[in-house]
Amino acid sequence: MAWFANLGGALAATCLILILILKLKMTKPISILLCALGGEGGGVLADWLVEVARRTDYPAQATSIPGVAQRTGATTYYIEVFPQKRSSLGGKQPVLGLNPLPGRLDALVSSELLETARQISNGLTSTAHTCVITSSARILTMIEKMSMGDGRKDADNLRTLVAEHSKAHHILDMARMTREAGTVVSAVMFGCIAASGVLPFSRADCEAVIGHAGKSAQASLRGFALGYDAMEAQRVQHHFIEAVMTPEPVDPVGAVPAAVATQFPAPLHRMASLGYAHVLEYQNQAYADQYLARLNQIFLAEKSAAATATLPEAWPVTEESARWLALWMAFDDVVRVADLKSRVSRQHRVRGEVKANTQDLLKIYDHFKPGVPELAGLLPDFLAHPLVRWDRARALQGRAPWALPLKIGTHSITGMLALRMMAALKIVRPWGSRFKSEQQSINAWLLAVQRSTQRDPALGLEVARCGQLIKGYGSTNERGKDNLLHIIHHMTASSSAQTPADQAHSVARIRQAALQDEAGQALDQALLQNGAPARPVVAQPIRWMKNPRLTS
Repeated sequence: MAWFANLGGALAATCLILILILKLKMTKPISILLCALGGEGGGVLADWLVEVARRTDYPAQATSIPGVAQRTGATTYYIEVFPQKRSSLGGKQPVLGLNPLPGRLDALVSSELLETARQISNGLTSTAHTCVITSSARILTMIEKMSMGDGRKDADNLRTLVAEHSKAHHILDMARMTREAGTVVSAVMFGCIAASGVLPFSRADCEAVIGHAGKSAQASLRGFALGYDAMEAQRVQHHFIEAVMTPEPVDPVGAVPAAVATQFPAPLHRMASLGYAHVLEYQNQAYADQYLARLNQIFLAEKSAAATATLPEAWPVTEESARWLALWMAFDDVVRVADLKSRVSRQHRVRGEVKANTQDLLKIYDHFKPGVPELAGLLPDFLAHPLVRWDRARALQGRAPWALPLKIGTHSITGMLALRMMAALKIVRPWGSRFKSEQQSINAWLLAVQRSTQRDPALGLEVARCGQLIKGYGSTNERGKDNLLHIIHHMTASSSAQTPADQAHSVARIRQAALQDEAGQALDQALLQNGAPARPVVAQPIRWMKNPRLTS
């Protein structure tokens, strides 16, 4: 019986070896997965690839799975190309797959970085033989946009994921090349695929499929050439690949201002310079100097705190304060909106988005609906308060708040002149009631940050992070300020029964709860769980509506 068992084992081993030999000799189709968002020409790209394969006598097949609208997913196109010409197969036809197999892709090509990561998380790529070609562009998903806080996915983490789960990877700025060529991203992706070496097609074969007739074809050829050249440069220059994967941070404000360099240490220069430039552009030099003076008070408080060294980063309280302080000081108002809407860069961006040529006539209409709060914000208190009381009285009577609908053609001289005149009113902004109330709220927050930092830097850091609650405009902005002031009033007092460390944890939990839902139900629950009272209920007017069945 022993010899029989040994014979069976030998036969099994022999069969396994034969199977492995056959697999090694078997020609495997080249598999490519394309990921494109709506309107990016993914279907056209798939057709191009199949057409060039057939023209060059290679068997090919393509299938697609539709995505979902409103940026919750991409449409995927799966393509298999048999790497032997039909003429060499002796009349045989290869059997090609309809869907990608996990870990077996030869190439993953995507027009958006998060979509690339999403397909990688599905296990479709491998470090053995998958080449990942992706754009560095980000188009935020609905989940990212709906987040009350900063819901954006970290681009560096996405880049790392691409590098760790691919044999070779190429990250290119396809969005920039698309704009330069005046085409859609599918043409740029086609050029990248052609230059990758994954498919046995020449550049001339691919360009012939696009054609040369018409403006659309010429724009596609320009995009193809830009993608091809960029991909070829990455393949030839290995050090360029490393630079793309680990880019050096670019400082948009250039050199560090002298006022920043003299007041703050090097680790704070970047964030403080960004905030300084933002506030300076928003108002004037005096306002920017006030920003640095406010930030310096936080820095001195953190510097004097004994336990600063226990925090992981260098001067984290000051750095976090610098970020949210700049955004809060540059609050949105009608002056700011008019300024942004009337900038030349905005006109160029709109023309690029609609793909208008220089000789095309483009009309742009902007719709505004300023209400009493927006207009009263530019007036001094003695004029603004009666106006606000009048509008509130209207609301208590069940009437809708007063608003002035406007339709302004910013392509016209009169429309642009109106916006620029409104933008010029920033010189009177410091005398407005909105400016005054915003500064009072900012000072209350900064005082809480300073005092909390002196007690415990960890508590000061959490209070500084509460600046994230200030976002948006109108009722959203007011609600964020009310939430922040409620938190610092009830959770940062030195007379609290909690230790500073416990207060830091409580503030962190409450802040995270405040970012979960706009209605604030999670915030009220977190306040009660951490020993603070819930927010007071805001009175709402009762509005009586006519029954349409009785009036008809």
